[in-house]
This record gives sequence, C-alpha cells and structure tokens, in this order.
Amino acid sequence: MILRTLRLLKILRVVLRYGLDDIAMTGLKAPRVARLLNGILFWRDLSARPGVRLRMALEDLGPIFVKFGQVLSTRRDLLPADVATELTKLQDRVPPFHPDLAIAQIVKSLGAHPDQLFSSFERLPVASASIAQVHFAVLKDGTEVAVKVLRPGMKKNIDEDVDLMRIAASWLETWWADGRRLKPREVVAEFDKYLHDELDLMREAANGSQLRRNFAQSDLLIVPEMFWDYCSSSVIVMARMKGIPISQTERLVAEGVDLAKLSRDGVEIFFTQVFRDGFFHADMHPGNILVSIDPATFGRYIALDFGIVGTLNDFDKDYLSQNFLAFFQRDYKRVAEAHIESGWAPKETRVDELESAVRACCEPIFDRPLKDISFGQVLLRLFQTSRRFNVEVQPQLVLLQKTLLNIEGLGRQLDPNLDLWKTAKPHLERWMNEQVGWRGFVQQLKAEVPRYSRLLPQLPRLAHQALTQATEIGKEQNGELLKRLIAEQKRTNMLLGVAVYFGGGLLGGILLVIFFLRWVHGA
Repeated sequence: MILRTLRLLKILRVVLRYGLDDIAMTGLKAPRVARLLNGILFWRDLSARPGVRLRMALEDLGPIFVKFGQVLSTRRDLLPADVATELTKLQDRVPPFHPDLAIAQIVKSLGAHPDQLFSSFERLPVASASIAQVHFAVLKDGTEVAVKVLRPGMKKNIDEDVDLMRIAASWLETWWADGRRLKPREVVAEFDKYLHDELDLMREAANGSQLRRNFAQSDLLIVPEMFWDYCSSSVIVMARMKGIPISQTERLVAEGVDLAKLSRDGVEIFFTQVFRDGFFHADMHPGNILVSIDPATFGRYIALDFGIVGTLNDFDKDYLSQNFLAFFQRDYKRVAEAHIESGWAPKETRVDELESAVRACCEPIFDRPLKDISFGQVLLRLFQTSRRFNVEVQPQLVLLQKTLLNIEGLGRQLDPNLDLWKTAKPHLERWMNEQVGWRGFVQQLKAEVPRYSRLLPQLPRLAHQALTQATEIGKEQNGELLKRLIAEQKRTNMLLGVAVYFGGGLLGGILLVIFFLRWVHGA
C-alpha cells in the first residue's frame, strides 16, 4: 500500500510538472476548476507543445508508461495527429537495465550462468525496449545468437501501474467532456492485454517460429531461427541477424539496395501475411526491421521482435479482401453493402448514405503518389464516418490498422512515389482467385476428400441401424404405425442409396481431378 501511494505521488508530480492536467482540462466540464489550478501552478513552463510534454512525461514515468505511449501513438482515431506523431519517438527512448540483472535473469530462467551456456556473452546490451533488452552471444558450436532478456519485476510493476491507469481512465470518463467518446478505459484494457502477451517471451518465440515457417520458401523475408533449448518465458535465444536498419536509407543506397523494389516487397509481405496466412507481424516499426546485405540474401527484409502479432479468421479475410477490392475498383456501394451484410453497420443504415460518406473519404486518395496521401488522416475520417453511422470497429482489426500505418511510414521513407493501391491490387486479386476461383474450387475439393472417405463407408451401417430402430419401435406400437415407419424407412433407404451413388461418383470425380492435377504438375 505504501509503495502504491508513493508511485501515485510520483505520477501526480510528473503530471503537474509537465502540465498534463492543463492538456486534459482543455475539455473539462468544470472550467472554473481548470482556471483555479492554472492560477495556483503559475510557475510552470508550458511553452512546449502538448505532444512534446506528454512524451517527456511518459519517459519520466518509466518503461511501462513508455510502452503505453507507443501503443497510444497507433490510435490516431483517438489523438490529434501531431500528438500521435510525437509519441512515435518513444520507440527507441528506453534506457537499458544493468547487465548484472540480465545475467541474474538468465541464471534464474535457464539454470546456468551465461559463461557456462555460451562460449562468449556480451555484457553491454545492443538494444533496449520497454519490455526486454538484447545481448549478443555465441553458442558453444560457434553459432552467433541474440539473447533477449525480460526486464526484472515487470509483471508486478505492470499490474500496479495498470491499476493506476484504470483509476485515471475512470476519472477522465467522469470529468472530461470527450472522455466517454474516446473510451479511455477500453484503451487501457487493450494496453493491458498487449503487455501481458509480451511478458511471455516463449509466446514471442512461438510467434517468430510460425512466421519463419510461413515464409520458409520466400525470397522476400528472413525470420531468425529460435533455439528452443535456450528459451523460457523470460529469456529467448535466436539466430543473430545482420543487416542495416531500414531507417538508414543512405546506407542502404550506398550498398546498392533498390529502395523502390524494397518498398514494393514490403507491401507484398504485408498482404501475404494478412490474406494468405491470416497471421501477421503487428509491430512493424522501423526499429524492428533490418535489410540484409549478405550476398546470398541481398535486399531481403529481416523481421525482429514478435511480441505482438495479429490473426484473422476466414470470415475476416474474406470481408477485408472484398472491401479492399471494392475500394480499388471505387465501388463504394459494395463497400457500404459489405458493412451492412457483415453486421458491422446497423441493418437500418441506408446504403446510399453510407456509400456517399465512404466516397468522400476515399475518392481524393486515388491516382496519387504515397507522398501526397496521409493514411492517418484517411483512417481518422473513416473513424469519424463510422461513429456517424454507428459502425462497430472490430477489435481484431485494430492491430491491422496499426500495421497499415506502419507500412505507410516505411513506404514514405523508402519510396515517396509508391502507389500503394496499384502495388497491392494484384496480390489481392490473386488471393481472391485462389479462394473463389478455379484454384480455390480445387483446393476445397482436396480438403473435402478425407471427409467423404470417412463418411461414405459408414452409410450402409447407418441405414441398417435406422431400419432396426424403426422395426423395434413398430413392435411396440400398433401395426398402422409400423407400416408408416417402414414406408418412411424405404424412402430413407432410397435416398441413402441415391446419396451413396452420387457420393461415390463425386468422390471418384474428386480423386480423378486430384490425380489429373498431380499428373499435370509432375509433367
């Protein structure tokens, strides 16, 4: 209780020092209180922009609040654009913790000192984030690896600070004019989920392993291998990746990397993850991406940090693909219809009104280079439109929106003339063809073959059981009922016979199709 009180007092001191109360009270329902507090705290220097003061305050409060700022920076539907942009600077502003603490964490998690586990271990970290930091090491067999170590005491600190955030969010909803609309308690709950997912480094290792398997045959993306014998919930060891940070464009150009191709590859990687796999890296800021300059893998992306990934089911992928293609074709009526059909917009919504609103948001961005488009502003206008029509923003798409904004930032940095729409359209059309075209039909047939192979041999036995049950029931009832049941059973047997006949024919046809496709492929 004492520690929580001290932490609360520190937060209050930081809030007053950087004038966060002044920022919040611009929309306070009680303006007299705001004027009174500003008069009492007249000595403060509030000349810096609100976004700058908010960023500095979060840095002062420590790693957990820095992480909160990073997550908040992606919610451009909730924050002014200048504030969200300022908060993105928190991505690489986290001081490292002492190497002795990292070594103690490794000993506790893996049961041995780094000097015993590795042939060499670098005490000074090469990277530090809000949740963990990274040290380079070399395995006994000479393999170069990166050791990621969780910050000590993170769970306890997170639980305490998130509790305080919930209290603050409740106050905001009560006293701030825009508090209820901006849903601060939902934002804190979303942040809490992200943090606890990232606290389990074994989960991150599994995510990285899945992504590596998905792109095992790709020449676009490299994902480090995980060394499971050295992985735990607080320490993971992966292959060391060597490359140039994607933000260092001058170095990339000097090495001969084609930035225009790199930007197009980034779009293809993103849409492949989303629509082919339904499993995507959801933290693709520049600090997590390198570019390989090794001759064998020159120009490929290298992905790091898999603590946050997004998943989409078949319904989400189908819905998104239809909407994206409708956007590309400027079929805004289809976009509106898809929202209503999916239940995301109320059934009573007028299609023509929603169509008109979507057209006003999206029409200005087509046929323009990326440098002239702000997807942040487009998303903001779409969110405003959504509120007007009571469209529910689906939780599973929040990470997708965040990732799309990261892709926008990378595209601007690498090739300002990139046309994201024209680059993405062929990938979406190919995916749609694979799902609903001839290829999709064949794939569905292949998927159904095991089900038919199990069902068809059972049909005679099921028919015999049904006939036996009908006969037993008939013995207990009057003769008329027996006759009726037998007549019905005869019809059932006839239908089952037809089903067996056509089912067998269909199964044979499926097998012939698969045999033919394999023969063509082999040829």
